[in-house]
Amino acid sequence: MSAVDSYTLLTRDISRNLTQLRTHNADVMQGFGALSKAALAPGALDEKTKELIAMAIGVASRCDGCLGFHAMALVRLKTTPEELREMLAVAVYMGGGPSLMYAANAMAAFDEFRKPAGNSESAPL
Repeated sequence: MSAVDSYTLLTRDISRNLTQLRTHNADVMQGFGALSKAALAPGALDEKTKELIAMAIGVASRCDGCLGFHAMALVRLKTTPEELREMLAVAVYMGGGPSLMYAANAMAAFDEFRKPAGNSESAPL
């Protein structure tokens, strides 16, 4: 496993830790939520394709929280392991060695959320 012991716990902790921002910076958080909703809305690309792109960016930017939240979304969207691996190959191609290390972490996050016991969703951002 990666340096993250549990992506389920990580996403829950991040969501809980955002409480103060939701309370004291409500406009910013509502704006971010609206941005997310608009960016992921189906258009020329479907939601799953957009989430695959988001996961690739999470890999390239080495964002553990991004891996957790986007893995959870990809499982909800019924992404296959084959689709995830193909996207990760492109992420590694674009990001080199560091992306290869995070591609392994992305697979771990995806696999964790595919497990029935680990499939409980944390609160959304």
